Amino acid sequence: MSSARFEFRVNGRPTPVPELPDDERLLDTLRWRLGLKGTKEGCRTGDCGACTVLVDGRSTLSCLTLAREVEGTSVTTIEGAGTDADLAHIVSAFDRAGALQCGYCTPGFVMALTGLVKERGRSAPVAELLDGLQGNLCRCTGYASIARAVALARSEAP
Repeated sequence: MSSARFEFRVNGRPTPVPELPDDERLLDTLRWRLGLKGTKEGCRTGDCGACTVLVDGRSTLSCLTLAREVEGTSVTTIEGAGTDADLAHIVSAFDRAGALQCGYCTPGFVMALTGLVKERGRSAPVAELLDGLQGNLCRCTGYASIARAVALARSEAP
């Protein structure tokens, strides 16, 4: 197990991580080393989507990604809403649609939707965006408010 220095960008800032074990998951690096608690740990198996972050603009499950795999990339977490216009817009839509409930799954939904918008474009149909969120689970809302947030974000695309 190596522990050499590692560097990537997190929410727009260069972020060196000294002594990073080769087997450390990105989720653990973000939450425990960097204190970015918005990225949630749900299942540790990639089934719930709560740990979704963006790696170079693409949705990535941080519980299934080794931190070393993102060396030299740009990682955006929910805390990066101030650095990404698409992300900030979607956070606002979730807030205005009342899609927050307990909030545990919200960061994963927001990050996954932001990744979908970046990948498929701001004019992607709502049904396509909702279909792309099937890997994200919520235990509180019944998904109606999340669907409203997706529709709101799409209808008011910047």
